[in-house]
Amino acid sequence: MKFKSRFFIASLILLNFSCGQSGKDETKDQGTGKKIVIGATMLSMQNEFIVNVTDEMEAKASSLGVELIVVDAERSALKQVEQVESFIAQGVNAIIMNPCEVEASSPAVKLAIDAKIPIINVNSETAAAPTAFVGSDDEESARIAMKYIAEKLGGKGNVLMMHGYMGQAAQIKRDKGAKEILKANPGIKLLAEQTAEWDRAKAMSLTENWIQSFGGQVNAIFAQNDEMGMGAVKALEAAGLKNKVIVVSIDAIPDALQGVKKGILDATVFQNAAEQGGKAVEIAVKLAKGEAAEKQVIIPFQLVTKDNVAKFIK
Repeated sequence: MKFKSRFFIASLILLNFSCGQSGKDETKDQGTGKKIVIGATMLSMQNEFIVNVTDEMEAKASSLGVELIVVDAERSALKQVEQVESFIAQGVNAIIMNPCEVEASSPAVKLAIDAKIPIINVNSETAAAPTAFVGSDDEESARIAMKYIAEKLGGKGNVLMMHGYMGQAAQIKRDKGAKEILKANPGIKLLAEQTAEWDRAKAMSLTENWIQSFGGQVNAIFAQNDEMGMGAVKALEAAGLKNKVIVVSIDAIPDALQGVKKGILDATVFQNAAEQGGKAVEIAVKLAKGEAAEKQVIIPFQLVTKDNVAKFIK
């Protein structure tokens, strides 16, 4: 009997320990008792900044014990809407969307809301209001970048502006912020503006075309993201013009930080991918559990130059 008693007690201890471990490893839906599942549709997994946001989302989901299903919208708003429809059909507990476009991705928000599934927009916005938004003020990022250019040019010179994917919130807002500063500095002329769709190779090709058209008239290039900024740098270097043209971009991806450190990229504007990704998942989990969560989280941008780049390089 003593042996049986000890065996029974030991079994209870093991069972208790096992249950405790399970609680630490998984965050469960309080209604169904099942592991929480979050669906995430991202603008493009060919974009380094978006990959950085996604990496942090996956790390945060793992640490919170929830399942994260990530799909690539491949810059197609139509595909993104279909992906959200699929998540709804799968019965996910929450959806995170990195919108492809302000208007064309909005039906996805409405579908989720109608299905009573919380949807969190991360990094970019839609015309339709989601359950929550996590990101940064894109107008401010462009103001920071263009102010730096204006100061370096002493308020006089010719600038080119490289746009991101047309119709996306970041492109629209960065255009607006940059033009606010240009309006305040009438001595700076916008020679040309065109999209390179957030893409490095397209930005290099566009810069080569601009060099053919404007030659030595160009004093600065503002690229709305680092991928395009680094493409512009490569074209200017090949033409022997980099020392004569200021290039500033946004995001502070690793390549851009190294570019600032080496002096080939004049400045970038740090956007906190880790904070955006992590916070989006935290809010998604809270909403999936029926808890209160912030409806809007705005994470500040920071100017990065050669003087302070060391603190941003990991």
